[in-house]
Amino acid sequence: MSSKIQSDIYSSAQEAFEAGGIIAYPTESVFGLGCDPDNQLAVEKLLQIKQRSVSKGLILLASNYSQLLPFIDDSKIPQDKRYTVLSRWPDGITQVVPANSSIAKYLTGEFTTIAVRVTSQPDVVALCKATNKPIVSTSANLAGKEPAKTWLQVEAEFGNTLDFIIKGETLGFAKPSTIINALTGEVYR
Repeated sequence: MSSKIQSDIYSSAQEAFEAGGIIAYPTESVFGLGCDPDNQLAVEKLLQIKQRSVSKGLILLASNYSQLLPFIDDSKIPQDKRYTVLSRWPDGITQVVPANSSIAKYLTGEFTTIAVRVTSQPDVVALCKATNKPIVSTSANLAGKEPAKTWLQVEAEFGNTLDFIIKGETLGFAKPSTIINALTGEVYR
C-alpha cells in the first residue's frame, strides 16, 4: 500500500476519533472498538454498541507510556516496581494501575484503577501518535460473543454503527491480552 493511501487512512481515522466517532482497529490478537477517552458521549455510544455495562471499566491502549500519564496516578507506582511495569510492554499485557483521581468514572467503572496497555501494532501506534493520546480499547464483539479477528467480521457484525474501520491486520497473537495487576502481578485474565 502506498504511503499516500496509508496517510489518508490514518487521517480519516483521526478525523473520526476527534469528531467523537467509534473506530474499529486491529490489536495484537483481535479487532478492537475504541474512541477518544476524553469524549463522554463517544464512550457512552461505544458502551451502547457493545451492550457493555459502564461499571466494568475500560482499557486504554497507547503507543507509549507518556500518553497514559494523564489517566494514571504514576506517583502510586513505587520506584522499585517501575522497571517491571514498563518492561512488560509493548504488546500482550494489559496492566491495571492506580487511576488518576480526576479521570471520569465512565473510564474506570466501579474501580479506583484503570487498565492500560502499550502496543506496537502499527495502525494503533499511528492513530495514537496522530491524536497524541490513547484510545479506549474493547474487543470488537457484543458482550458474551467471540471477538472479531478480521475487519470483514467487524463490518458484518457492526455495519453502520461504526464511524471508521482501519482495515489492517492483527499482530497474530493467539489470544487476547493477559490482564494483570501491575503492582502485584496477580493475573485477572
